[in-house]
Amino acid sequence: MAAADAPTREPVFVARGLTKVYGEGQTAVHALRGVDLDVYRGEFVVLLGASGSGKSTLLNILGGLDNATSGVARWRDHDLTHADDAELTRYRREHVGFVFQFYNLIPSLTARENVALVTDLAVDPMEPADALRLVGLGERLDHFVSQLSGGEQQRVAIARAIAKRPDVLLCDEPTGALDCATGIVVLQAIERVNRELGTTTIVITHNAPIAGIADRVLRLADGRIVDVHVNTAKVAADTLSW
Repeated sequence: MAAADAPTREPVFVARGLTKVYGEGQTAVHALRGVDLDVYRGEFVVLLGASGSGKSTLLNILGGLDNATSGVARWRDHDLTHADDAELTRYRREHVGFVFQFYNLIPSLTARENVALVTDLAVDPMEPADALRLVGLGERLDHFVSQLSGGEQQRVAIARAIAKRPDVLLCDEPTGALDCATGIVVLQAIERVNRELGTTTIVITHNAPIAGIADRVLRLADGRIVDVHVNTAKVAADTLSW
């Protein structure tokens, strides 16, 4: 990744020559083909690309959910490429928040109680109510899942992910099950978390308006990064804040 593609500060994620192959022989699937990537502290990065382009595989490797076949992936001083299961579990627990397309909330619990499940295990958590207010759900704290819309449920999932104060927020199609207007509200909640908490954020989405609030938009195809769009106005403002 060229220096011009991101602010001139030390990256927190570094990937070099990252490959991922599923299977063997003629049936092998090459999900990633030599990806090079730097992601910077507090940056908001969007991954775009068709199904099968390698977006989720890249996100899962950076999040410690999957292992690379070859190459190097690091988060600060954590070598994700050669880490064992215990090390990756600790990395995910202590540093990473995940948001997926499906909310995975517990229906018998309220919004506050769903978030509290994470804060009970975290070292320095936010109050569940504070996390929910940050995503615009301050008036829905004690509503059960069935009383929340799809967009509200996804924002509870975001609050749950950020309540442990993660260094990194990784979102895989967080608006995939939502209509466009509701999806924009959810993405705005993610952007607010990035802006107010300084959480390094990587989002896979097909929702076009997100490009305007991201620092960079990376397009993947056939397991490679084939295009990088830099939001120069936002990057310049972010750089001045460091």
